[in-house]
Amino acid sequence: MIIRPMARDELDVILEWAHGEGWNPGIDDAEVFWATDPDGFVAAERDGELIGGGSIVAYGEAYGFMGLFIVRPDLRGHGLGRELWFARRDLLVERLAPGAAIEMDGVFAMQDFYAHGGFAFQHRDLRFAGTGVAPLVVANAVEVVDLAEIHFGAVEAYDHAHFAAPRAAFLAQWIERPGGHAVGVRREDGCRGFAVSRPCRQGHKIGPLFADDSIVAEALFDELSARLAGQPIFLDVPECNPAAVELAHRHDMTEVFGCARMTLGPPPTLPWNEIFGVTTFELG
Repeated sequence: MIIRPMARDELDVILEWAHGEGWNPGIDDAEVFWATDPDGFVAAERDGELIGGGSIVAYGEAYGFMGLFIVRPDLRGHGLGRELWFARRDLLVERLAPGAAIEMDGVFAMQDFYAHGGFAFQHRDLRFAGTGVAPLVVANAVEVVDLAEIHFGAVEAYDHAHFAAPRAAFLAQWIERPGGHAVGVRREDGCRGFAVSRPCRQGHKIGPLFADDSIVAEALFDELSARLAGQPIFLDVPECNPAAVELAHRHDMTEVFGCARMTLGPPPTLPWNEIFGVTTFELG
């Protein structure tokens, strides 16, 4: 097996495999993922054929994220995935400064394997599924606006306060997805919260959903739910925020999937009580 940098068209193949696994990637995730870090994707090749891959995205030198780990189904169970995973980990360590944190959202069944690779469990991220609903009465106590009405600098600063590293380039594209929606709540000097939905192979995923409190989170979710009325919607909720789990239950959403958030190195300090939906299992 040869482990090498991934070519752009190979990322499309990997995401197609991910679709086959039921991971429900976004329609144009490949474009945004690649633009975020073209050096952040690793391919596994054997006999001239792509057989697996994954992301090793670096946000500067202080934080990295591993995701999208997949091996072609017909070649599993032969140790190739183990070799690929450890190679990806080591390559990302080399891309970052000494002592930098690396995180991942790994399926529960692989949690022990990732622990043997040095990753420590932090919490569970649970995927909830539901259906968008247009409320009969608008009763939210805060005004929700299109995110474009809030200065990007304020949005980026709010995102940075809720993510482990600056990611302005990623965010600029993420909030303008074709067919997606981005909404926010203003404060006089900036932003009180924002949320983004993106079209996926099935329905829409909401993420991130960052908010000062449950009232703001509810208003943001309600707005996106109304815009996506009648369509399947998904929200990846950090279980360590009970208010986020309550929000999903309140909207009759059902837990359908989950991942373990795990960290190699010092865990980032984040205000998890203000994180109601993580951005993406693939890039953090």
